[in-house]
Amino acid sequence: MDYNQLCEQIKRKKSFLCVGLDTDITKIPSFLLKEEDPVFEFNKRIIDATAQYTIAYKPNIAFYEAHGVSGWKSLEKTINYINLIYEEIFVIADAKRGDIGNTSKMYARAFFEQLNCDAITVAPYMGKDSVAPFMEFNHKWVILLALTSNESAKDFQLLNIKDTDKNLYKTVLKKSLEWGNKNNLMYVVGATKAEYLKEIRKIAPDNFLLIPGVGAQGGSLKEVAENGLNDHCGLLVNSARSIIYAENSHDFDRIANKKAHELQYEMAELLKAKGII
Repeated sequence: MDYNQLCEQIKRKKSFLCVGLDTDITKIPSFLLKEEDPVFEFNKRIIDATAQYTIAYKPNIAFYEAHGVSGWKSLEKTINYINLIYEEIFVIADAKRGDIGNTSKMYARAFFEQLNCDAITVAPYMGKDSVAPFMEFNHKWVILLALTSNESAKDFQLLNIKDTDKNLYKTVLKKSLEWGNKNNLMYVVGATKAEYLKEIRKIAPDNFLLIPGVGAQGGSLKEVAENGLNDHCGLLVNSARSIIYAENSHDFDRIANKKAHELQYEMAELLKAKGII
């Protein structure tokens, strides 16, 4: 999927919602535990309930790897299901990989060839040669960690670089723009860092930003949109717990549909106000 196709989906659905599939078997409705693959069954029902409002799904790989082979099979079935039934929806592997070149090449093959994800989150700490192997794949995306929402992000990301007036995250943004373009490079910016989005947009005006932290983590969708929307939208706002765990009864998927619709409606109003739709 390229930049224009992603923008068209946003306009068609009047949404920039990404649903995080952080599926914890201890939190899913207990009646699903009788299923052969409870994790996949949960994911399938969430996907079917929210797809009409959703631009992207983002399975957090750790929640699947924790279960070994069975977890990987649940992940594979989930991604295959999205690609088969909802082929217009963008699939992000939230894997936060990042290693030396040969290792990154294997990670890229795993997520782009074997699982057929559209994008993967990547840590930039080791520099260009750890990121470049992911960019060798046509129509695939790297989503680089830029400014995250966790409390300890300030330990490194907000440090001032000696002899410059730039924070480390700004250096990461500026340098990485030499490696890719708006068609294959996005950035992770936490919703709880919305006040930084104006500065980020000055550096990367055209690239998509993946924004986690709206909902259960307390990020404001309105603040994110005010500071981060560009003329084509340029945002994918992720919500996980506030949608997928909104209800724990037999009606969990119906309530997930309702929560996704509420977010999509708010997003549509923000897109209208910006003149995008």
